[in-house]
Amino acid sequence: MSKKVALYPGSFDPITFGHLDIVHRACHLVDELVLAIGVHHGKAPFFTPEERHDLIHAVVSPIAEETETELKVVTFDDLVINAAKRSDATIMIRGLRDGTDFDYEMQLAGINETLAPEVQTIYLPSGSSVRHIAASLIRQVAVMGGDISPFVPDVVKAAFDKKLSS
Repeated sequence: MSKKVALYPGSFDPITFGHLDIVHRACHLVDELVLAIGVHHGKAPFFTPEERHDLIHAVVSPIAEETETELKVVTFDDLVINAAKRSDATIMIRGLRDGTDFDYEMQLAGINETLAPEVQTIYLPSGSSVRHIAASLIRQVAVMGGDISPFVPDVVKAAFDKKLSS
């Protein structure tokens, strides 16, 4: 039987409890999970790709170990479907929080299916306790001095605190 490899793409700026919920669910479905950090050169992220890579490894490695899932973290700055192909992924993992996400994700899945029919998109619903978490909102709360600890792991909060204090 061949190894099931899935790509879970996102900006992960920052990685949140919502992302970790999807990671945990995905790790029960595949042998290898590749978290792919999208790098958009026209946007100014809060964390560099290298910082996001380190934070992802810190918080996802325990989940991968617990579920005996091989973990890889990569960056990409081209089409996500190309990142999937480079990773030998036949599954694309996408998290859904609500109907708005679903409508957008269905469009992406259609494009990706046309470009690479061998890569199947699997939608995983966010758990009710994390459904409201969006990385963009977490960045806003942090920059405005709010407490982000209910939304991100301690290591991510510490990274925000360090970066905001400098």
